[in-house]
Amino acid sequence: MNPVEVLRFAVLGLAANKIRTALTMLGVLIGVGAVILLVAVGNGSSKSVQASIQRLGTNLLTVSHTAGGGRFGAAGQGGTLKDLTPDDAQALVDKTLAPHVKSAAPVQTTSQSVTYAGQSVTVSQIVGTTPDWFATTNHDLGQGALFGTDDVNSRRRVAILGSTTVENVFGTENPIDKEILVGGVPFRVAGVLRTKGGNGAADSDDTIVLPVTTMRDSLTGYGSLSAIAVQATSSDDTALAQDEVTSILNNRHRIADAAQSDFRITNQQSLLSANDETNKTFTVLLAAVAAISLLVGGIGITNIMLVTVAERTREIGIRKAIGAPRGAILGQFLAESTLLSVVGGGLGVAAGLFAARFEVVGITPVVVPSSVVGSFAVSVAIGLFFGGYPAARAAALRPIEALRHE
Repeated sequence: MNPVEVLRFAVLGLAANKIRTALTMLGVLIGVGAVILLVAVGNGSSKSVQASIQRLGTNLLTVSHTAGGGRFGAAGQGGTLKDLTPDDAQALVDKTLAPHVKSAAPVQTTSQSVTYAGQSVTVSQIVGTTPDWFATTNHDLGQGALFGTDDVNSRRRVAILGSTTVENVFGTENPIDKEILVGGVPFRVAGVLRTKGGNGAADSDDTIVLPVTTMRDSLTGYGSLSAIAVQATSSDDTALAQDEVTSILNNRHRIADAAQSDFRITNQQSLLSANDETNKTFTVLLAAVAAISLLVGGIGITNIMLVTVAERTREIGIRKAIGAPRGAILGQFLAESTLLSVVGGGLGVAAGLFAARFEVVGITPVVVPSSVVGSFAVSVAIGLFFGGYPAARAAALRPIEALRHE
């Protein structure tokens, strides 16, 4: 029996039970489609976070307190820890001591409810800072005006809103010069930042920026700053700028041993690397969960093929009685199981690619080509592997026993 005849018999055999064949293919389809979609979601999440980090600038350094903003949290150092202060931020822009630092800005963060026209929403990030923060973190003005040094020194209650916050609080209404309550304190909206983009889990446009003096007066008090944002003169100068910042802060905090520093410095590259590792683990977990459904589809193939062999035992007996070799029987049932996995896998690829065109929980999936090829290849291999036992069982039947089968 040539390959064309084997394939024709396989198609006829599957067509004889259309519903059973369709349901078996559906199991493989769901498995392959799930692998492609979930890997694409994991990859899309990683790309989105990386893009958000890169939009802040590849020459951005973040200085944060070792104790996370308090002076008593670091083990073994207790009261020797000093706060990060606005004066520390000002000291970092000394061109003599730090020629590779372009700008620096204090950052005080909190989360508060914002009320307008009787409606309240929670804004995930409220930032208190100085005008240098906008250039340091690559935030551009989209509408209205930014606050200036005079607003900071005069402790004026003015606010700059991110585009997502504007949409959540004002809808389509123009927010400029409107009054909002941030944590119960009235602020006038002076400007709106240009949209930077982000996903539902880490939306950098869901923010409000206030003068740091006003924020510390009315919302957070005068503890340590949450961080200091530092911009190096270029991406190539990031390491030099980091060394200069370390030296200045060690001197100001009277730290002789660098191992006892009460602050840490992170750059964008380290954040990208950490994010990349986290998302690789996340994507592998998603792929593993999807692969389980593909395995279940393969078990379904084995089950259906065993039922098929049982139903066609007499047919197998007749064919062997008239001279069909063991290889022909084996090939026919292997062809049927492989055909199930190939067609089911192909449809699963189409379903996975189609589903990846839509956002999932705010994340735009990005298809990974290797996941498409890999999941389809695994589905074909599953057809051969899980169809092997039923096919071998059919080929091993003795003609007399097969013909006696009821």
